[in-house]
Amino acid sequence: MSSFTKSTSFNRRALSSLSVESPRSTSSTAFNSPIGSAFASPRTFGGSPRPYTNRLKEISYLFQVLIVAGTLVSFLVIIAGGYLYVVPSLGYNGALQFNDTSVTINSKECDIFVGNWVVDDSYPLYNASECPFVERGFNCLGNGRGHDEYLKWRWKPKHCNVPRFQVRDVLERLRGKRIVFVGDSMSRTQWESLICMLMTGLDDKRSVYEVNGNNITKRIRFLGVRFSSFNFTVEFYRSVFLVQPGKLLRWHAPKRVKSTLKLDVLDVINNEWSSADYLVFNTGQWWVPGKLFETGCYFQVGNSLRLGMSIPSAYRVALETWASWIETKIDPNKTRVLFRTFEPSHWSDHRSCNVTKYPTPDTQGRDRSIFSEMIKEVVKNMTVPVSVLDVTSMSAFRSDGHVGLWSDNPLVPDCSHWCLPGVPDIWNEILLFFLFRQQVTFSLFAFLI
Repeated sequence: MSSFTKSTSFNRRALSSLSVESPRSTSSTAFNSPIGSAFASPRTFGGSPRPYTNRLKEISYLFQVLIVAGTLVSFLVIIAGGYLYVVPSLGYNGALQFNDTSVTINSKECDIFVGNWVVDDSYPLYNASECPFVERGFNCLGNGRGHDEYLKWRWKPKHCNVPRFQVRDVLERLRGKRIVFVGDSMSRTQWESLICMLMTGLDDKRSVYEVNGNNITKRIRFLGVRFSSFNFTVEFYRSVFLVQPGKLLRWHAPKRVKSTLKLDVLDVINNEWSSADYLVFNTGQWWVPGKLFETGCYFQVGNSLRLGMSIPSAYRVALETWASWIETKIDPNKTRVLFRTFEPSHWSDHRSCNVTKYPTPDTQGRDRSIFSEMIKEVVKNMTVPVSVLDVTSMSAFRSDGHVGLWSDNPLVPDCSHWCLPGVPDIWNEILLFFLFRQQVTFSLFAFLI
């Protein structure tokens, strides 16, 4: 380290001597720089050969210094690159895994979303009964679920590992930041999960509070939790479609039309999101006939009512609207954008809910979603970098992780939402992998040089 610092300092002095004065400079100024003197008018040397010879030696010496400095910098770059390539995954405290979504380990490509669930007794990561930000309806153990096997599963990619959650390290990395979740109740569940995970690293739990003093409810549009000791917030904005619902303004519309979904207009609260450091989006659970057509809600583009438009087609238009907003409003140098794919439910064909004791070995097609594929296609064509959290396939195995009858209303079974702790905690471990991989790469390189 010290030797490089000295070389850098010397190199700067050498480079500063290369500055050529403006043509307006006097001839005496030219003598302040060896190179300036060498390229001055021949008359300046007064016909004496000795100064000319000395200045040629100075020029030769400077070029030698530049060659040595360039060789040293190139050597350090090669060493740094080799280090980043060879060092195995070490988790958050210096992980090769953070370099990219895929890393090479043992000559095999590692896709973090291809793997299987393995038993791990170090889970769960927190106790929901001790976290004030978990909705009562998601605390399955607290609501009487009789077994806890569903809490003991960790996601294991095929050729690598998801970095282990190191809470103090994560708290430090989030210092002074603003992380925002935008979406439906699944997004709110992930938001609650992350808060509870982070609170395990704090001695003073009172330093964490909802900024408006609100209780966690299903319908509130905004919830923001501040970690005052680290000066960051974790926020949730309820926007189930991402685009703007609207009232029907056309008198001659069919009677079945009660409202519209404006596919070409992003939700009006979007101005609240744009200044975040990390933006995490999702939408999907509300894009079903029961939440749309059966309630009298149809699609609108511009001033045109699209009665015959299918839900997948409308979803694609909404995604394009979101993508256009990202490319127009988001500064990629400040804000990291992520989109979580559709999370599968486990209702039977007859809408009955049977929560299993263990993960299912057969996903029965739930590992694929047309919505998830659309998300990946749209993101692929965007000019602003967006990371896709492709949780569809991995979550399809977790028929054991749903709320079922262990909610705050046991008369209404639930095979859509997830217990906390549970599957959303794993989503957040992967989310943190994406958030910090680039930061760790830069930190490693800075350390090496």
